[in-house]
Amino acid sequence: SLAQFIATPLIGKLSDKYGRRPLLLYSLLGTSISLALFASAQTVFMLFLARILDGITGGNVSVAQAVISDTVQGKDRAKAFGMLGASFGFGFLLGPALGGILSQHSISLPFWVAAFLALVGTIIGYFILPETIDPAHRHKVKSNPIDPKVLLAIAKKSGVGYLLLAGFIISLATNAFIITFQSFTNVTLDMSPRDIGLLFTLVGLLSIIMQAVGVSWLLKQFKSRSKLIFAAEILSGLILALMVFPFAHSFGMFVFLISLFQITSAPLGPLLVGMLTEKAEGHEQGEVLGVNQSFASVAQIIGPLAAGGVAAFHIEAGFAIAAVLMFVGFYVSWSGYRQSKTAVAKQLV
Repeated sequence: SLAQFIATPLIGKLSDKYGRRPLLLYSLLGTSISLALFASAQTVFMLFLARILDGITGGNVSVAQAVISDTVQGKDRAKAFGMLGASFGFGFLLGPALGGILSQHSISLPFWVAAFLALVGTIIGYFILPETIDPAHRHKVKSNPIDPKVLLAIAKKSGVGYLLLAGFIISLATNAFIITFQSFTNVTLDMSPRDIGLLFTLVGLLSIIMQAVGVSWLLKQFKSRSKLIFAAEILSGLILALMVFPFAHSFGMFVFLISLFQITSAPLGPLLVGMLTEKAEGHEQGEVLGVNQSFASVAQIIGPLAAGGVAAFHIEAGFAIAAVLMFVGFYVSWSGYRQSKTAVAKQLV
């Protein structure tokens, strides 16, 4: 995650200059090589080196998002980002099951198969993926996007900063929740590996449904996407808060609350990224999305550390931390939305 934090803004910026296609293929090939290195590792050092390599080449998400922002306009972007999220959800649904089956033959076999799949993705992309940026519109790289000053400058841009910050805080909440979820199901509920696997399957299915179909349906019900985001943040925070109380410590109630949380939180990512791409200038889509993914990488570091540290003393407190973060995310979204509306009103006057 640390390597990805450093590399993703640079990959996004380079995709604005050289095009999405070569950078996406670079990212996929890097993943394939890193997984092959992981599978063949004989020392802990090699394992760390493999993960660092995957982080350095880990721009596939932000560049794929930039491809969508290049080719899809307006409110349809949130739907498209939802479909992209659903495709990841489908992979997370099938991947662990495939890995579990393959690991019965060899502990390294799942990594070799994953490396092969990433290589297949690279080859398919080479032959069928078109370039989505017109060469005449490519942006010259004039600044170093991994410079902290540049990162802060992007984060302070009108209409972009509060969305980046809100997305970062929500990522913190989600990662804190995931770590607490793992500890809670294992220690408090004493669930078997099979039951935990089935629960992960349920979560994955709900994520796919909400991002593939739910986002589109919700956009039709809410005229304002900002209000839809506010509602999702508040409801998600309330559900996380309920998980702290003893009545949620039964298997049935926990599954019910987990399902509700997935329904309310799954649309947040596509909605926020969709709004972010609309606020960013056309020539800086890759850079802004790279910064967004970079912040998400930081959240993957801080969120688990915070929740994991608390879980050592009181497991359910991790849900409280995630709930507080979700409410903070709502406050950032709401206050940023009001400030942007005020700024627009002043410009009109």
